[in-house]
Amino acid sequence: MASISIPSSKTIIFLLLILFLLGVSCCSASREPFACDPNDKTTRGLSFCQTSLPIEERVKDLIGRLTLQEKVRLLVNNASAVPRLGIKEYEWWSEALHGVSNVGPGTKFGGHFPGATSFPQVITTAASFNASLWESIGRVVSDEARAMYNGGVAGLTYWSPNVNILRDPRWGRGQETPGEDPVVVGTYAASYVKGLQGNDRNRLKVAACCKHFTAYDLDDWNGVDRFHFNAKVSKQDIEDTFNVPFRMCVKEGKVASVMCSYNQVNGVPTCADPNLLKKTVRAQWRLDGYIVSDCDSVGVLYDAQHYTSTPEEAAAVAIKAGLDLDCGPFLAVHSENAVKKGLLSEIDISSALSNTLTMQMRLGMFDGEPSAQPYGHLGPKDVCTPAHQELAHEAAVQGIVLLKNHGHSLPLSTHRLRTVAVIGPNSDVNVTMIGNYAGVACAYTTPLQGISRYTRAIHQQGCADVACKDDKLFNAAIDASRHADATVLVMGLDQSIEAESKDRTGLLLPGRQQELVSKVASAAKGPIILVLLSGGPIDVSFAKNDNRIGGLVWAGYPGQAGGAAIADVLFGKHNPGGKLPMTWYPQDYITNLPMTAMDMRSSPSNNYPGRTYRFYEGPVVYPFGYGLSYSKFLLSIASAPTVFSVPVDGHRKTAQNTTTLTSKTTISDKAIRVTHTRCNKLSLGLHVDVKNVGSRDGSHTLLVFSTPPTGHGHWAPHKQLVAFQKVRVAAGSQQRVRISIHVCKYLSVVDRSGIRRVPLGQHNLHIGDARHSVSLQAATFGVIKS
Repeated sequence: MASISIPSSKTIIFLLLILFLLGVSCCSASREPFACDPNDKTTRGLSFCQTSLPIEERVKDLIGRLTLQEKVRLLVNNASAVPRLGIKEYEWWSEALHGVSNVGPGTKFGGHFPGATSFPQVITTAASFNASLWESIGRVVSDEARAMYNGGVAGLTYWSPNVNILRDPRWGRGQETPGEDPVVVGTYAASYVKGLQGNDRNRLKVAACCKHFTAYDLDDWNGVDRFHFNAKVSKQDIEDTFNVPFRMCVKEGKVASVMCSYNQVNGVPTCADPNLLKKTVRAQWRLDGYIVSDCDSVGVLYDAQHYTSTPEEAAAVAIKAGLDLDCGPFLAVHSENAVKKGLLSEIDISSALSNTLTMQMRLGMFDGEPSAQPYGHLGPKDVCTPAHQELAHEAAVQGIVLLKNHGHSLPLSTHRLRTVAVIGPNSDVNVTMIGNYAGVACAYTTPLQGISRYTRAIHQQGCADVACKDDKLFNAAIDASRHADATVLVMGLDQSIEAESKDRTGLLLPGRQQELVSKVASAAKGPIILVLLSGGPIDVSFAKNDNRIGGLVWAGYPGQAGGAAIADVLFGKHNPGGKLPMTWYPQDYITNLPMTAMDMRSSPSNNYPGRTYRFYEGPVVYPFGYGLSYSKFLLSIASAPTVFSVPVDGHRKTAQNTTTLTSKTTISDKAIRVTHTRCNKLSLGLHVDVKNVGSRDGSHTLLVFSTPPTGHGHWAPHKQLVAFQKVRVAAGSQQRVRISIHVCKYLSVVDRSGIRRVPLGQHNLHIGDARHSVSLQAATFGVIKS
């Protein structure tokens, strides 16, 4: 029998270490170079792979090496590989609306990336009115997105955020937006994009995309769908409302991409409109990036809208209008024939490719090994971290809005409550809380689980689902409320009621939910708290006016930590500070108001009520910007100017003539055209004292509204938000907040011709109960050439 040699303990440890490292190597996430592999001898010497050269030269070199057939296959989201040049295929379509999503084919969950941090749905996060929070969320999402890209399971181009205006309360995608106010939506867009993309313009962390440009806010209503809808929009409303967030996203956020929408605007599909794409986005706003279609939009303008006679004409008109990338196969199928038929030149295709290839180079995709790049260290350890999940919880807390607190029913006391009845179809949900365009969350805390951490919960669903079609489960719910010390009803909506391709038919709670709430309220022995999950507003006038219902809370879709956040607010661990980012209308508001009517301004002669708080003056359930706290805040204006000079060019010398700016062509109804002022850094500053006279520390949102001078007829909104700021104030203390209002951006109005002007005269500022008037006066300066 042969002898057996026993390895030493050091040898065993060494072998185990090697096996461990091999295991890590074989199982860890890694990605091969997309292009310019340093080990590829055929491409590493080519100019487009030389990182020392300017990106513009590298892109020009690469395009010069591509054949027409190769070029057209790069015009679509699932861009083909170019093996002879060492370029792999790439999927452009990934989503990151409020966390890395699996909606687009570019992202896959599983293996080392079973989930990603799922933040509250955008409408909820917007209710925080906290721009620094929005940017922080963007940074976390892009960390996780880069980590997943490095792991080979995600892309670097994310078609988020959605910055359309929530114009109509029935819109199923309103939940994806930051609400109804253009300034809030635009500020959200710029903040979130900055967080996603990082601070280096030449080295993006990921590429964001502001969508859907423009006047897109109808999915499927009364037989009209987004593929066939022609939005008839005035120049005034385009400039004053619909384009504001996109302009801020491009000019202030420096977004990498803009997505054109499905609908037509005034008879022209947005993805085929050079006035929108080339003239506005590219030339006026100076987009440094690419323009992409919504998915299958180019096909839609041909197949559904019949805008062109042939598919080749559709491909040509879209590319010539300024479209660079097609989400869908259409351009790859028809662009080559469009060139052969003389409808399109190869130069047009190369021009589109220069924008997309430049973006890929700014993302480092042509710089060799991903692991050697600035974000190459990110991996599975950087996804779903405790810090990221805590931020998701903090975002949910900040977005929760306290709508009613009759008799100080809230916060609930853990000392006096031994049991709480937790009732409702949304009381023990998880996926519902993350809304749409979400991925796979790291973990979930349902409302029931959150409340159970504070006290013993007696759970009854009350309705089988949010449709609540019958009362079979009512009795058990009513009985639970009779025996509990307090009752929390978690009601509202979900994606079966409001979603992409699904607009709502009304504003009331679905089915028999209202009946359940009222019956429970009649029977319960303790305080009744109604918590609502929804994206869009709900007419809950019955609960607002029922004194048996002591508390009313809107939590939106609060994300993976939503249940914990709701419970923390209900039991007073956190003091609510959220404000509604949209108006809550009564059900009667939508009577005889088609979703297809795009006018923002009211027309009393036509019984047209107007839209959003800026133009609607009728009854509301809760107004835009409404939200209570467990504390009381007193506001006072410490200092502010009473007169402010707007510098105006004395004359504008043109090739034809010299026009004095006091003429009717320039100052119309005492309003100066913005282009005739010296707007750069023209800001009005004021200081506001915020005093917390309550017994709890809390955060307060300063919402600064302006009412323009009278005499501008149909130009001006009734009031408009001109600034907002979040401030935390300890109980019994006071904070002084400086607010800066850019005069040309925020104190201006838009006339019927779509021209933005600064009204002269008295502007009335409203900050809570504080009021201040400032008179804008023209100050004429010298002559300049236009």
